[in-house]
Amino acid sequence: MSHQPTANSQRPTAKILVTGGAGFIGSNLVETLLEMESISIVRVLDNLATGHLNNIESFRQHPKFEFLEGDIRDFDTCKRACEGMDFVSHQAALSSVPRSIKDPITTNEVNIGGTLNMFLAAKEARIKKLVYAASSSTYGDSPYLPKREDVTGKPLSPYAVTKLVSELYADVFARLYEVDFIGLRYFNIFGPRQDPNGAYAAVIPLFMKAVLENTPPTINGDGNHSRDFTYVENAVQANIKAMFSKRKEASNEVYNIANGEQTTLLELFNILKELSNSELAPIFGPERPGDVKHSLADISKAMNYLGYEPKVKIREGLEKAFQWYKENQTYISTQALRKTQHKGLQNLRLNNKT
Repeated sequence: MSHQPTANSQRPTAKILVTGGAGFIGSNLVETLLEMESISIVRVLDNLATGHLNNIESFRQHPKFEFLEGDIRDFDTCKRACEGMDFVSHQAALSSVPRSIKDPITTNEVNIGGTLNMFLAAKEARIKKLVYAASSSTYGDSPYLPKREDVTGKPLSPYAVTKLVSELYADVFARLYEVDFIGLRYFNIFGPRQDPNGAYAAVIPLFMKAVLENTPPTINGDGNHSRDFTYVENAVQANIKAMFSKRKEASNEVYNIANGEQTTLLELFNILKELSNSELAPIFGPERPGDVKHSLADISKAMNYLGYEPKVKIREGLEKAFQWYKENQTYISTQALRKTQHKGLQNLRLNNKT
């Protein structure tokens, strides 16, 4: 995965904070940032509530890598994390619709309160640009397809509300404090390191786990719900292009990050059956409250302003993801990975341990 900026031959100077960097998308982003010659430090801030130390263990000895265990709900922690940084990639969030319905207060505290803390800390630290994870859930009950950034509906879940509020705060901060923001509305990102365990796991890792364990998965609804499934490498590309974009008109905007292709849950499962030579038949359950029926992104804005281009399409992405899960069975077979070697990764500058 290589997304080097044009200035990669220069002495490394950029220092980047990634919140939620031990999570699924965050750790994939960190991996690529560490490979970039133009970057001198990649600092991760994560409270390990949904992220895993296993996701960042392979970076432990990297001379550019720093780790700060902490919670974005604590403003002092956010200020400490921003110290000396040039850019912030804000990936930290509680990202489950069902979780937000069951516990809207915690979702609000993390996704709104925590995000506000990060925005304010970035402003006080004079961060050059903050790129944050927005969400396609913002489109809510809008029936229009494909989804365009300027046409949204009413949110259908507490999670969607929190992601909409994050966009509003970014817009206000950009106007009042002259901070550069870019929001990336993710559409069903999937790939390596996405956790298949727990009550709020996403559909693709659940399907991966099912076919590898030969256990019929449950599909909520009749299987005709559709999504614009997007491989994580595309999301990483979008983050890097947004972070290092020199176009002034690209800043303080939100962008759809997706493939621009629609796939039903049944189509998705049938591809995985083919890849795994499985004969499993799914179990159909009730639809989940707060779920959007169909989703498809118009990605022309991101292509025009950021130079975004999804390199990995749905089938290739599923092939890559399936191979990763197949080769990392321990990631599926146990949830103990959440705290594995926790004591061995203590605080900032792991590479400077005695």
